[in-house]
Amino acid sequence: MSTNKPVHEIRFGRIRAAVWENAGVKGVMHSVTFSRLYKDEKTDQWADSTSFGRDDLLLLAKVTDLAHTWVLEQQAPNRTAPTEE
Repeated sequence: MSTNKPVHEIRFGRIRAAVWENAGVKGVMHSVTFSRLYKDEKTDQWADSTSFGRDDLLLLAKVTDLAHTWVLEQQAPNRTAPTEE
C-alpha cells in the first residue's frame, strides 16, 4: 500500500481534487486527480469514484479551476521575471 499523500487538496462537498508533486528532470511537476466521494451501501464505508454525474459537473469545474490556480501559484516563485534590455 502506498503512503504517498497529495501536497494539496481542494474539496467542495463530495467532489475532490488532489494535487500531487513529482520531481522531474526539469524540476517539480504537479499532476491532479479528481474524485467523487460516496458511501458504499453494501459496506457502509466511504469510497471514491472517478465517474461524475450531471449534478457534479459544476463543482468539478470549480475544483478544477482552483487546482489550476494553486499549481500556477506554486510555479510562480520559480519563474524568472523578464529582463529589460
